[in-house]
Amino acid sequence: MFKALILNQEEKKTIASIEQIDASQLPEGEVLIDVDHSSLNYKDGLAITGKGKIIRNFPMVPGIDLVGKVAQSDDSRYQPGDDVVLTGWGVGENHWGGMAQQARLQADHLVPLAAGLTGKQAMMIGTAGLTAMLCVQALQEAGVTPDQGEVLVTGASGGVGSVAVTLLAQLGYTVAAVTGRSAENGEMLKALGASRIVERSELAELGRPLDKQRWAGAVDTVGSAMLANVLAQTQYDGAVAACGLAGGFDLPTTVMPFILRNVKLLGVDSVMCPFEKRQRAWQRLVELLPASFYEQACSEITLEQVPEYAEAITQGQVTGRVVITL
Repeated sequence: MFKALILNQEEKKTIASIEQIDASQLPEGEVLIDVDHSSLNYKDGLAITGKGKIIRNFPMVPGIDLVGKVAQSDDSRYQPGDDVVLTGWGVGENHWGGMAQQARLQADHLVPLAAGLTGKQAMMIGTAGLTAMLCVQALQEAGVTPDQGEVLVTGASGGVGSVAVTLLAQLGYTVAAVTGRSAENGEMLKALGASRIVERSELAELGRPLDKQRWAGAVDTVGSAMLANVLAQTQYDGAVAACGLAGGFDLPTTVMPFILRNVKLLGVDSVMCPFEKRQRAWQRLVELLPASFYEQACSEITLEQVPEYAEAITQGQVTGRVVITL
């Protein structure tokens, strides 16, 4: 028997409870994992409190990522005792996730834990950090180099954006960071490596389909009107790696940036990503993230504390990463 945070729905209200279950109750999958750590982010908070329509199938174990050791495996790629990490793949939403002391998962969803990384560090990086690395790799593969000018990061104070700022700065890029709270976040973003701060209001309202060329490239975590404005301001032969839909699903732009300036729009999804690229991204995160990254604000909590922290995180009362020790 082991502990798990179980979400159920009663009269359209989400109820979270910690229960003792056994492995026979877990969903199907080739690999059984003894979970060491998971994490709690804003999306998890919405799911656990029921404030967002994140989960449609109940009961559900939340937690969009996890790290641990293989306990049993029907796949030759993984043996008992192997350290593995999982981010994305709908765990915690469509498939039971990381907030349990054991998890059973598809082998294709896993990658080996990168050498030099602890479980806690992996969860501090999490899905957001992996997505940021994939965005940076996409810009590099598209030919955006540090000598071509500024690279913009929108939503820079968020999980993906802040790691993207850090990685780009470590690689020698000049980074402009977009935030709506420059007074609160400006110094933090500059400490991460941003050369200057751009007010969100400059890009929030839809502008012209083709505007002054400002950016050699960009990482966009917002989408919609902001992404349209970033595309309109990207230099000839530049590229924009887009990974977020916070601003909505619509893209109110024209073909002008793509035809007249040969701007490349690069879609980045940490789920639909080949194994080799995910594995390489994790190794590069180990190589590029400075030691100071792991010194950031981080709350390390137990499973029993998750409901309290989930409520607080949805109210904006939690700063930094939240790592769950199982």
